Amino acid sequence: MAWHRAAGTAAMKAMRLVAPGAALTLTELSLPPPRGHELLLRVQACGVCRTDLHLLDGELPDIRFPVTPGHEIVGIVAALGPEVTQFHIGDRVGVPWLGYTCGECVYCRSGQENLCERAAFTGYSRDGGYAQEVLADARYCLPLPPEGAAAELAPLLCAGLIGYRAYRAAGAARNLGLYGFGAAAHLLAQVAGAEGRRVFAFTRPGDAAGQRFARELGAVWAGGSDEHPGEWLDGAILFAPVGALIPAALACVRPGGRVVCAGIHMSDVPAFAYRLLWGERSVSSVANLTRADGREFLALATRMGLTATVQRFALSDANLALQRLRSGALQGAAVLEMPGT
Repeated sequence: MAWHRAAGTAAMKAMRLVAPGAALTLTELSLPPPRGHELLLRVQACGVCRTDLHLLDGELPDIRFPVTPGHEIVGIVAALGPEVTQFHIGDRVGVPWLGYTCGECVYCRSGQENLCERAAFTGYSRDGGYAQEVLADARYCLPLPPEGAAAELAPLLCAGLIGYRAYRAAGAARNLGLYGFGAAAHLLAQVAGAEGRRVFAFTRPGDAAGQRFARELGAVWAGGSDEHPGEWLDGAILFAPVGALIPAALACVRPGGRVVCAGIHMSDVPAFAYRLLWGERSVSSVANLTRADGREFLALATRMGLTATVQRFALSDANLALQRLRSGALQGAAVLEMPGT
């Protein structure tokens, strides 16, 4: 159903970050009418991602303040810029982390737009979805089905999508370790299980509830990140931003295996013995995503009926959602829902 408020004529509410380390502040502001390729979206839901914590903590470079976080956005098109052709008023779309690329640098021209030298990112260099409305570049938005709960679609737009890029980077690992069993891992565990892989879930030491949750989603083993599962892993993905997990994962990966770091920020990696890397083991990172990743993953999620486990919060409770994410008190993904959606 179309939304009929004229663009740029009324105020809306957003949770804004005004300085590193500060709590988000509920702010009232007005957005201008969309220009060029922009969409004005009425936000239905926005996922809460660990990258948002890195933003709050000032761990990302060149943050502009104030900024509205949030890059797992599900919204309804309320107004169109004059150059938009692929969407219509009332369409439901998803806004992911990648918000803009230049289209001209060597990376854009070689199919690696995730490494674009002048990229802009939703909820970081562009205002994001911790808000009732958001402006987004239509060329980087993804069409979403009109049916289904918005809160359950939101985590697919980063936890699922960038997690899936890391999953592919791990190669054809039959025994796959997932370190940090949060929003991304709980989705990837379902994908891996559907493809016949064996998932080994590594949680914070002593997290019995998280380990039980992993087993419920098909993990063949679940234990602390300081444990060895008793058999070799073919590959491992690190979703927890803890540098010390790199040597821990290498110690569990067989010769020829790969450790993939899936986060945008990680604490320093401690020195470790070369024998952990020896045997043609490798460590790599995954940076951002491409629009092709988005189309491919959302098609896969639809085919397999991928289900996100979510805990819902009101927009004004964004700080509480972030606190629970930081403390590890969540199962699945935290999502902000907007009133009336």
